[in-house]
Amino acid sequence: MMLTPQDVTAAQLIERVLHEARLLDARDYDAWNRLFTDDAYYWVPLQHDQPDGIDHTSHMYEDKLLRELRIERLKSPRAFSQQPPSRSHHLLQTPSVETMDAGANHFVTRTQFHYSEARGDEMLMLVGTAFHHFRVDDGALRFTLKRVNLLNCDAALPSIQLFI
Repeated sequence: MMLTPQDVTAAQLIERVLHEARLLDARDYDAWNRLFTDDAYYWVPLQHDQPDGIDHTSHMYEDKLLRELRIERLKSPRAFSQQPPSRSHHLLQTPSVETMDAGANHFVTRTQFHYSEARGDEMLMLVGTAFHHFRVDDGALRFTLKRVNLLNCDAALPSIQLFI
């Protein structure tokens, strides 16, 4: 069934965010990347209230090509940083729907989270808020932007291997 913007429900938006976390924790990055539109960005700002990722330095500001390159690196048996492989765990608060504008085909959720990333004896823990922007694209609900606002975004962070 082809989805239209008028068909989108709050429950579908929430389920899509929860599904995304399950894909990331299962290391199914190809399926995860298919949740995005071709023009979407994955963004982790470096400063609180950062207005954009173009004119300001960010921890990550990845378009489709950069996401695909990172996914291929994570899958490579030659990636030294993945020996042993990193694993992630997303603990999410129930997402809230911030915007439901079917006429503009624009939907936004807000999700508080705790993120843990483990590799060998090392553990990284981050806390923040994720904003997912959606639109119906080719009959499917897809992300146009995932913005991850880290609580300590302005701190010197260690290398984050996976996707938050």
